[in-house]
Amino acid sequence: MKGMCELCGREDVVLTDHHLTPKEYGGTETAKLCIPCHKQIHAIYTNEELASRLYTIERLQHDEQIASFVRWIRKQPAERIPKIKKAKRQKR
Repeated sequence: MKGMCELCGREDVVLTDHHLTPKEYGGTETAKLCIPCHKQIHAIYTNEELASRLYTIERLQHDEQIASFVRWIRKQPAERIPKIKKAKRQKR
């Protein structure tokens, strides 16, 4: 399904469902995110961090690391899906 990413605002991108609170923490509400935004969130933060402090689109948009990525990805063409590397602390 294509549409507008709720995080970066790019249009005509393939969308995925991101559980705002991870399912393992009882989350049911989802947001429609483009693949790069969705991958970036999970590359940087653990599900525990997402559940405890980054459980809304607004909180994600105001997070410094996510905001920096969003500023960059907004300039990329809709069809671009960059490689996303996990943060060192996430690789464990």
